[in-house]
Amino acid sequence: MSIERHIAGLLQQIARQQDIVEIAPQGTTAKAAALAHVAEQYGYTYGTAYRTGFKNSLVQVRMYRDPRPDARVREAATITAHPQAGNGGTVPGLEQGSLTPVPEAVGAAAVLKDLITFDVMALYIANRSQKVKGYLACAVVTVLLLFDKSPVEAVISGGAVALLFTVAFQVGAIRRRKIAQRLTAAGFHAVRDEQGSQRFLRPGHQLPGHANPFAA
Repeated sequence: MSIERHIAGLLQQIARQQDIVEIAPQGTTAKAAALAHVAEQYGYTYGTAYRTGFKNSLVQVRMYRDPRPDARVREAATITAHPQAGNGGTVPGLEQGSLTPVPEAVGAAAVLKDLITFDVMALYIANRSQKVKGYLACAVVTVLLLFDKSPVEAVISGGAVALLFTVAFQVGAIRRRKIAQRLTAAGFHAVRDEQGSQRFLRPGHQLPGHANPFAA
């Protein structure tokens, strides 16, 4: 999908004043963050992000319409400043004809990228139950290998799989901790959602409700 279609699709959702808009660009989380920043200029606020599509290849971002007065002021100012957005005109926060944030929007887009990445990585951070299942799978692999290999070869192969499994989750956990540190430094605070997963919110915000990002 072209850049123009990504932007036009987002702006069409916004023009209908939907309570929720969905962003699912093909490509990197940086593109998703850039589009999320555009939505913020029209009075929306970040809700959540997750992977979807074939083999979880797409990052989907959900933005909620912010009911606060300052969001409506921001929306009105954006509409006035960018009357032809989506029709060949300038798009708030982006360089003309691209999904690259303008210099003054780089910091805000980077924060959104961290929020998106942190939420998306939750899928790959193992809890205790997942780790137990993973290591049991490694044990099963070792047993199956005994039918074709010597005991030493089977143990070495199974151990290698277990080591790769451990390293993968450790790397993911370390990266997520670094993102959490950056979000905390940016003024966000950590909370737990209904599933017990850690999330980060701006001061004064609460976890999204059905259509209201400030509902308990």
